[in-house]
Amino acid sequence: MIYWRLNPEFSSSLAAALFGDIDRVFSLEGELIAHDSLSRVLRVNAGGKRYYVKRYSGTGKNRFRRWFGTRRWLGPPRVRAEWQNLLAFRAWGIPTATVVAYGLERRCGGFIRGALVTEEIPGTIDLAQMTHVQDPRLRDRDWVVQVSRQIANITRTLHTARFAHNDLKWRNLLVDGGALPTVYLIDCPSGGYYRGVVLDYRIVKDLACLDKLARHWLSRSQRLRFYLDYARHSRVTDEDRKRIGRIVRFFDGRE
Repeated sequence: MIYWRLNPEFSSSLAAALFGDIDRVFSLEGELIAHDSLSRVLRVNAGGKRYYVKRYSGTGKNRFRRWFGTRRWLGPPRVRAEWQNLLAFRAWGIPTATVVAYGLERRCGGFIRGALVTEEIPGTIDLAQMTHVQDPRLRDRDWVVQVSRQIANITRTLHTARFAHNDLKWRNLLVDGGALPTVYLIDCPSGGYYRGVVLDYRIVKDLACLDKLARHWLSRSQRLRFYLDYARHSRVTDEDRKRIGRIVRFFDGRE
């Protein structure tokens, strides 16, 4: 069984010829951007635009388990979670990459392959890359305030929906070069919905992932301002102090 969907906005463009079905997507050639045991990401040029094609094969990092383990038949494939999460972000008003096409193939109920195609967000750079090139905007207090507030709003929107990203790191946050910069959230194959103490743990993890680089590039007052914007508090409460303590200690002994 093959399930494939092309965004109707691209049905009359050159993208439709390239991404119209799963066979065409898996036959594409392009610039290899990233790869691991689960997936390969290609950048493809078409009609003056660039697209990212993420192709999944198998469901686990161990080769034997990938093809013979239960994950091939049980649970949603990562590619499905990834496209569903990006579509949810857009529905929640979170700036993200436009999904062009997506789908998967199953055989005898088992996952065989799947793919997700997104349109490039031009003129953007991820925050982690900005640290590598020591972008001077990271030292511009006004710029940091604008970006920090947007990230706080994005993170609060996720958590209000009982959703945790589970990999909310600077590399998954893009920012454009506008005078009033816009922040985009991308790449979320492992995010999901939680409740109760599990949700609380995942929230702390998301905030700790954001703080991992922030502690090296931002002042303590900037980091605290981010948290207060996230919590929508004018001052730190006792509960805030407990959570902030869990955030700053989250990765102790893990690295």
